Amino acid sequence: MRIFPVAVMCLVLAGCAGDDIASSGTVDATTIAADSSKMTLGVNRYLWHATLDTLSFMPLASADPFGGVVITDWYTAPENPNERMKLTIYILDRRLRADGIRVATFRQIRQGDIWQDAPVNTETSTKLEDAILTRARELRLAAGDKG
Repeated sequence: MRIFPVAVMCLVLAGCAGDDIASSGTVDATTIAADSSKMTLGVNRYLWHATLDTLSFMPLASADPFGGVVITDWYTAPENPNERMKLTIYILDRRLRADGIRVATFRQIRQGDIWQDAPVNTETSTKLEDAILTRARELRLAAGDKG
């Protein structure tokens, strides 16, 4: 339960547009300044924010802005209470590139009182990657970055 406040704090700091956060160079990383030390996110800021925006409907289990890994908790859609999904998103690059993100999708179906692993449609991860990339491009354009 302690990880949630830490993750929220990282998200708040990364999402602010004040003097404490600045773009660092041509790779669109985000620098977070705390007191006298500065830490640079290890991933592309547009991919990071786009990932969080795209998955905002799912509960987060873990979000590491320095390693570029977002792990959701199990999510059950209200219209289908006998199926749940969990995602792990890897941001692999500091540049906004199509191969800079990977989504691993896990699915389970309830059989009685037990959740059983189930196959995932092979296009699900690709569609999520495309949605994140589209949102990242929108964020970059909104920021006026032609990169």
